[in-house]
Parts: sequence; structure tokens; C-alpha cells
Amino acid sequence: MSSRDEMLGTIRNVLKIQEKGARAVAGPALPPPLEGVMPLIPPEELANRFELEVQSLGCSTYRASTLEELDKTHCSILEQTRVESVVLSRNPIIGQLRIESMLGNRGIRVVAWPASTDGPAGGSLFRDECFAAGAGITGIDFALAESGSLVLTSLTEGSQLASLAAPVHIALYRRRQLRATLDEILQHLPVSRDPRQASPARSVVFISGTSRTADIEQILVRGVHGPRSVHAILVEDSCP
Repeated sequence: MSSRDEMLGTIRNVLKIQEKGARAVAGPALPPPLEGVMPLIPPEELANRFELEVQSLGCSTYRASTLEELDKTHCSILEQTRVESVVLSRNPIIGQLRIESMLGNRGIRVVAWPASTDGPAGGSLFRDECFAAGAGITGIDFALAESGSLVLTSLTEGSQLASLAAPVHIALYRRRQLRATLDEILQHLPVSRDPRQASPARSVVFISGTSRTADIEQILVRGVHGPRSVHAILVEDSCP
């Protein structure tokens, strides 16, 4: 068994309360199983549930059925946040939706992740652009409905700084990327220590809301260590 399988097995054992095992444990009475506390989310409700959770975290959600709607949504977000420059991750959805040309036509400075950034020098340049940009636009690997979390890996994004460094983060996702539970996501994350697995992700980021801290006099401040606003756009399959 690989270390990855062992890790996932341990997490599942912690998350799941086995009623049969609970009855077999001697000693003080155990609390009742958590049945009904987090009921399963039906597939047809995943999108609505995810959006509700994202909104409860102080973030914004949108839906786009056409490229025209997506263009208007991007422009509305960037105008409201007064963004003049954007960095793009290498997630395939960025190229599929032609985001670079879409924003460039609006007069916005766009820096995309090119193949040349795979080298040390290129990666350093892109890192600097991420910290200088007003917004970062990325795809995601999964959208976790039960907590409203965006899950991104370095395998698909290239540099996760596009989602972490700029003041504004815009995430694009499809319905097929929605998952109900953390357990489902852990089973499919492209992360492994097995050298035989091709191109595993080096890191995974779970984004649940904006960057926030209350270290100073217990006053909540957003955007100190990362984005102060997060926008999740559901791109429908009708949008090529």
C-alpha cells in the first residue's frame, strides 16, 4: 500500500463514524453517530449548495452560459475592483475560453503563463507578475459543495500564485468539477509520492473565502495575506 493510500485511509477512518464499531467499544457511552448532521447533497443540488456556501464566506458567485455573458461578468468584476492588469494560470479552461484575447480587447494588461515559464527564470518572472497584478484568473480542479471551497493543484495551474498573490481572485469552473464531500476529492487528487506516477502535483490549495486575519485587536481584516475578494464563475457547458 502506498503512502497516499495510507493517508487517505486514515482520513476516511477519522471522518466516518462506524456504528458497528461504536457498539463494540467498552467503557463510557459514546455520542450518537453524526447521522443527519451533514446529509448527502443530491447531484442536482451541488451547484446551488456550492454557491450558497461560497456566498456565506463573503465571496461572489456568477454563472455564464455564453462567451458574451462571461466577458460581461469579467468586465463587471474588474471595473468594480478597478483592476488594470491580470495574470492567468495555465489551466486548460483559460485557453478554451480565450480569456487572454477577451481581456486584451478590453484594454486590460494580461500576463499569461507561457511554456517558457517552466524554467527557473521564467517562473521567477511570472511570480513577480502575480504580486504586481490587480487580479489573478484561474481554473480549478474541484469545487467542494459542502464547504464552498475551491481546490487547485500545481499540476493544472502551473503557479498557484495566480490565486494567492493578487488582491482579486477569479476562479472559473464547470459543473462536472463539483463534488459533494471532501472524501470524494481526496480520492481523485493528482498527488502522489510514488515516483512511478507521471507528473504528480507538487502542492494542493484549498481556498475557502478571502484572506483574513484578526491578529490585531481581534478586528477582522481581509486581504492581508492574499486576495481580499474571491469570485467564482460557473461556466456552463453551452459556453465553449
